[in-house]
Order: sequence, then structure tokens, then C-alpha cells
Amino acid sequence: MKRPQSRPIEDYGLIGDGRTAALVARDGAIDWLCWPRFDSDACLAALLGDDQHGVWRLGPTEAAEVSRGYCGDTNVLQTEFRTAGGVLHLTDLMPMGEEDSSAVVRRLEVREGEVEIELTLAIRFGYGDIPPWFSPLSGPGGDGFSREIGPDLVVLRGPGLSRDEAVLRARITLSAGERADYILQHGPSELPIPDPVDPERALKQTLAAWRDWIARFDRKTDWPEAVKRSLLTLKALTYAPTGGIVAAPTLGLPEKLRGSMNWDYRYCWLRDSTFTLTALLNAGFHEEAQAWLRWLLRAVGGAPDKMRVIYRVDGGRQIEEREIDHLPGWNGAQPVRVGNAAAEQRQLDIYGEVVDSIRLCDRAGLPGAANAVLTSSRLVAHVERIWREPDQGLWESRGKPKHYVYSKAMAWVAVDRLLRLGGAQDRRAELESLRDAIHADVCAQGFDARRNCFRQAYESDSLDASALLLPLVGFLPATDERIAGTIAAIEGGLMEGGLVRRQEAPWLGREEGVFLPCSCWLADCMAMQNRPEEARALFERVLAVANDLGLLSEEYHVPSRRMLGNFPQAMTHVAVINTALGLCGSVLQRGGG
Repeated sequence: MKRPQSRPIEDYGLIGDGRTAALVARDGAIDWLCWPRFDSDACLAALLGDDQHGVWRLGPTEAAEVSRGYCGDTNVLQTEFRTAGGVLHLTDLMPMGEEDSSAVVRRLEVREGEVEIELTLAIRFGYGDIPPWFSPLSGPGGDGFSREIGPDLVVLRGPGLSRDEAVLRARITLSAGERADYILQHGPSELPIPDPVDPERALKQTLAAWRDWIARFDRKTDWPEAVKRSLLTLKALTYAPTGGIVAAPTLGLPEKLRGSMNWDYRYCWLRDSTFTLTALLNAGFHEEAQAWLRWLLRAVGGAPDKMRVIYRVDGGRQIEEREIDHLPGWNGAQPVRVGNAAAEQRQLDIYGEVVDSIRLCDRAGLPGAANAVLTSSRLVAHVERIWREPDQGLWESRGKPKHYVYSKAMAWVAVDRLLRLGGAQDRRAELESLRDAIHADVCAQGFDARRNCFRQAYESDSLDASALLLPLVGFLPATDERIAGTIAAIEGGLMEGGLVRRQEAPWLGREEGVFLPCSCWLADCMAMQNRPEEARALFERVLAVANDLGLLSEEYHVPSRRMLGNFPQAMTHVAVINTALGLCGSVLQRGGG
């Protein structure tokens, strides 16, 4: 069956192994996989093109009714195909705990009747550009093919495989009670071909690993399934060797239809640190929060003036942006960019986010948090020098720098949290004066008396949903008239289809999606205003746009009822965790004492 060039974003499910992740479409095709890490080159890139750019198709040869779901509280995906001749189950997983190689295991089982199955594997390294030439395996280890390309070695094992130039194919028929396993492995090309993965053992161990991990969640919430799926997604986006958490496993999925807002999100943002730590701590996952804190402090190092917005999963700093001309993009969204130039930007808010993260960990009693006070002191000393300068803001504008309100407020947070940490005692009075000065400056220049709300930037009259974070970080209480006016203005001016746009930007039209975390922030604000029923209704509106697997993207296009932006998006799932727990009782609040 011929597939459309680009599948809807919500058609995909996520599998991962703590080092990288793959996206599996409803029809059984894996259209996206970067090996060996999240931020490595893609070797399956049909997501941003078509089958010639790398795909692993596996499913029945005839038309089928499709249903799917995760195997309980795991990241093991099962897809059911009901054909005229029978019922086929496809189980997809990336085994956990494999040390020498990473693998994708795909198990086929026919439950009823008889089903003819077709496999096509077109590996294309270099983001869909470089095909390998496979060679048959020799010696023990089963039927299959292997190939080395530069640093990469790939091996496919399974029944009935044949080579058609640079494509591996198979066509088999299974009857009720029969099954077949196909296993694709990756390893370093300088090492021997990895030993075969035992699929039965891999399935049992991976199911157990996910179930044992999520079983630690015991917090009270009215939305336990949404929270658990969000936690499992966050765990799948964690690079296990370092604890770094990527914003998304994808690049190039557009924030605006037919636009050029197509960014690479396979990196770790310092900005996301506090949101993420709050979610992990609120959910009771202190070990993961500790790992994220260690990653954060390693990345920051001892030179705050050289701190970057974005880092690689291992803490590396080199993320140069370039365009990939040979990929047509998702539904033609051009250009396709690898790397992210935002890494070079000045974004003043990140200093507040980092110090706030350290304060949260200190309040939670995490080991090592107290040793981070010196880092916080150095960061605040740098903030003291630069807080009056313009920056690119929360939304990483590529235009002229501005004095963004949220950026200034987070400079205030940096100083406030250092004082709460008890750091720089010899300068306490001086820092208190600095904190008051920043606060006064934001209130004087960032508040629009005419519209009775905080604006996006000092020199702008536009609304911005980032102002919803001001009460959440403790800059002003939700009962303050200026905050109440801001919340009302956002409800009146940035809502579409019951969800929140991130900014007042007429030039973007309705083609940019609503930004899903912003809707969770508004629900949090409603709860702080003692509007619990409205808060719950808005939060459930967010949950309603998740796909059938409970996964959420960065944005949602209301007119077409389709997802936009990179997928699945960690920040959205983090917001779901924080709001779901916050609406149900005691949690660790960012702006707390």
C-alpha cells in the first residue's frame, strides 16, 4: 500500500532505550531513528521526507483495521492489524539494559487466521542521504545482513530476508499461533558484530524495567494515567548515561503550517530544568531529579558568563546549525535544520531557571544541592552585570533583542533564590537591594496600565503567555490586581479553541499552533485564583488533544485539529505532570519559601 509523503504527527508512537528513541507510525513503519544517541545523525528519516530517506516498514500486505496501545504502564508498543484473512499483532520495543549495542526488536504474532507480512528496511545514514550496501552474515547468529558505514555498524536478523541493492526485504506468511522476530542492532563499526539479542528475554526484561520504574509513582491525582504516561515519556527522553533530558527526539516538525519555524529539539535546554525538576520531585522521582541536577551543574561548569542556552546530551557545547537540503521536510516544511542557533543566544531567564533549580533541590534535600550554592553565587554575580541588557527571550526570537518581561522577572528569581539559599551572606543587603531594584523595574516598565496587564517586552504592547509564569515563580501573588488583569487579558486575547497561544503575533496568523504548556500554566493560575472548576476544565481540554497513546506535541493546530511541533514534547508532558499533581494537593511549588 502506498503511503502519503508525511504522516500526521499524532500518528506516531514512541519507543526508546535510555539512549535514543524511535517513532513508529500506525501502519507499522518506523520513520525516525537517530543512532546511537538522540542527537546523532538520523538513519531512518522518512518523517521528514519519504521512504527513500530511510524507513523500516513492517506489516500485512493487505488492508487492515489498526488499533494500538502500550503494554500497560511501559514504553513497549503493540499494534493490532485486522485483515480479511486474520489478526496480526506487532510488538515494538527497544531493549533496556543492553550495554554493547542498541537495538529495535519487532515481534510478529498471528492470533487468528493467516496473514501475509512484508518487511522493507531502507537504512539511510546522514539524515536520509547515505545508503549502505548490506552483506550477508556469516557464521553463527542466525539469518541476516550487516553493514559498516563510518563509525556505525548495523545488523538485521530475522527470517526470509533478502537484499535488493541497498534495501533489505522479506515476505513471509504466518498462521494462528506462529510468530517471527526481526531485530535491528547498532554498534560501533570498530568492534565485532554484536551477539544476537534474545527477543523473549529482551521483551520480558524491558517490560519489567518500565513497570518497576513507574511503580514508584504513588502520588494522589485525579488523572493517574495521564501523569504516568507523561512520566514514562519523560523517562524515555532521558539520556541514561548522563541524566540529560532532551526537549524532544525529533527535529524539523513545524510550529507553523507551511512556515519556516522548523527547529532541532534533540538537545537539553537549561530553561527546562526547573520545570522538569519540579515534575520529577512532585512525582517522587528523586533519583532522576538528582541525575538531572548533576547534569545541569556539569553543563554550567565554572564560567557563568559562558553558559549556553542548549547543550548536547553529554553536556557538550557544539550545536552549530545547518540546513539539510536533501530532505523535503514534513509536508514540505523548509528549511530542515540540524543543530540550533539558539544555543548562541543571550537568554537572560536561564540564570533564574538554574538557580531556581538548585533551590528546589535544596528544599527537597537532594544530596549535593548545598554544594551548588557557590555556582549560584557566581551566576547571580553575572546577572548583576547584565540584567539591564536586552535578550532574545523565552521564545528564542531571532529578531532584534528586546527587554522581555519574563527574562527580567527571572533575573529577579535568580537573586531571590540565592538569598533563600543563604548564599553570599557577606553581600546580603546589597543583593536584597538588587532584588528590589529588578522587581521595581519590571513593574514600572513591564506593566501596561492601559491594558491592565504585563506586556511581552518593555518596548512592546503585545500580550505574551509567559506572563502566566509570574505568579508561579512567586514574582507577584495571584491575588495581585496586576496579575489578575494579566490573566484576564490572556484569557480574552490569546485563547483559541479553549487553549492558549503563546504570544500576540498577528503576522503568524492562525497557522501557528496553540502552545500546549501555556494552557497548563493558565490552569495553574486559575487554581491559584480559587477557580478550581475552570482550572480542571482547561486542563482536561489539554488532555483531550493527546493522541490515542496519550502523547502530546509542542503545539496544536485548532482549525485542523492536528498536532504541530516536535513530538513528543518533554515540556508539554512536564506541564501535564505539574498541573495534574498541583490541582490535587500538596506539591513543591517553584515560588515557595
